[in-house]
Amino acid sequence: MSTHEDSTLARVALTWLAEPGTRSVHRLVDELGPVAALDLLLDGGAPQEGLRDSVAARSRAGDARAVAAEALRLADRLGARVVIPGDDEWPAPVEQLRDLHLRLPGAQRRVDIETAPPLCFWVRGPWPLAGALERSVAVVGARAATPYGIHVATDLGYGLADRDWTVVSGGAFGIDAAAHRGALNAGGLTVAVLACGVDRAYPMGNAALFDRIADTGLLVSEWPPGAEPLRPRFLIRNRVIAAGTRGTVLVEAAARSGATQTTRRAIALNRRAMVVPGPVTSAMSVGAHEMLREQPEARLVTGLAQVLEEVGRIGELAPVPRGPDRPADLLDDDARAIVEAMPRRGTVGVDALAARAGLAVRTVLRKLSMLEELALLVRRDDGYALARPPNRANRS
Repeated sequence: MSTHEDSTLARVALTWLAEPGTRSVHRLVDELGPVAALDLLLDGGAPQEGLRDSVAARSRAGDARAVAAEALRLADRLGARVVIPGDDEWPAPVEQLRDLHLRLPGAQRRVDIETAPPLCFWVRGPWPLAGALERSVAVVGARAATPYGIHVATDLGYGLADRDWTVVSGGAFGIDAAAHRGALNAGGLTVAVLACGVDRAYPMGNAALFDRIADTGLLVSEWPPGAEPLRPRFLIRNRVIAAGTRGTVLVEAAARSGATQTTRRAIALNRRAMVVPGPVTSAMSVGAHEMLREQPEARLVTGLAQVLEEVGRIGELAPVPRGPDRPADLLDDDARAIVEAMPRRGTVGVDALAARAGLAVRTVLRKLSMLEELALLVRRDDGYALARPPNRANRS
């Protein structure tokens, strides 16, 4: 077996012995290399008692190397592959996952403390992992999404993919699935980061969606084929979504939501964190609104242009929302004062108009011709009148 194959097998075995993100395991791999780290753990030499207990418990269920070898054979039959540091698929965009060494401020739960970078990825799909993540944005949110949230997520997924951005999400019902489908409908690239094996469709209702993603995008997981979607794994998975993309868009989230955890991770990792506001009456937007209130780094976005402004290159600015252009937009203060001083009905002479506007007669005379050219005023035999809007003027 080659050195690369030894290293791959060891990393797969280590991920089976201890859940992904375990800092002490990652530290051992950095210090000793994956093969020596695996030998140490299997010999009972883990530096922490909790890790020793975890390794002993898993070892009673099977031999780590044999389990890893079987997982690699199964992946080969599925058309999946393992990607490890040093592979061509692990260049700069994936290396940004090393930022996961940062610990979340105030972290107390194990899932918020054990956030080390991945030891390996299981990948299913035709795209190289690093290339897929190079220009990527995460779109996350509630599973029990409202029609409003589905509409927004689908539009964002479509628009990002149409602008050659990869759409990353977690493959769940609701916002995740809508973002993936939007990207697929645009003929673009989307990546689903899973909390189970890449051979398992979870939720089952999204099985057809996962097949489409595997055909044209990527299914990615830190767990080997056959791994179950246990609840803690979704929160472990979220750190990869936050770290592997340039920014995270939170579309809808209830008061307690894994999607808000992903957004907080993005903030802690100095990634762009964006939040789409919702109706204040919607329970599915409570978490999103609290994120905007509590996190000054979170940016409110209302559409694709503002998302691109946050994650794109300098100069890719979103247009300022404004109504349609009107002739009155071109007026200076004096001309505007004249228009405002015009009676709503009938005509008025120049002297009376100057008095109503509080302007000198010569100033009024100078502005009147411009106002006629802009079709705001019309001249009558007995003075000036407001021009009627075209829809009224054309009525019979």
